[in-house]
Amino acid sequence: MATHPIMFDEHDPVLARVRALALALPGAEERIAHGRPWFFAGQAFAVYGGGTKGPDHVRHDGALLVHVDDDERPARITDPRFFVPAYVGPKGWLGIDVDAPGTDWTEIEELLDASFRWVAPDRLVRELDARC
Repeated sequence: MATHPIMFDEHDPVLARVRALALALPGAEERIAHGRPWFFAGQAFAVYGGGTKGPDHVRHDGALLVHVDDDERPARITDPRFFVPAYVGPKGWLGIDVDAPGTDWTEIEELLDASFRWVAPDRLVRELDARC
């Protein structure tokens, strides 16, 4: 089995911010998969870094990939800040570059929260709700 090269900088301050938000969620864990940091709560709910597929392949090393609710996806996909990432895009995921100036970190936290709730076991969602 081929090993993927590491495609992130462990000292990236944007990754540190994403990591802090993701790992603050109950039971969240980080694993390196396919050369990138993935965040899990039973199943994957976020990835730091990605890209698009096809002839116009573009790497988005400073992006956050999250699952977006089906009812929000049409609006998000028309927003030029979002892109459909390779591999996970057809499963309802979108990417947004978080290393761009003016990133709305409140929005990023909300995207992580929603994606977490999509996969997390009920007990972790209850734990999250109890924090509010």
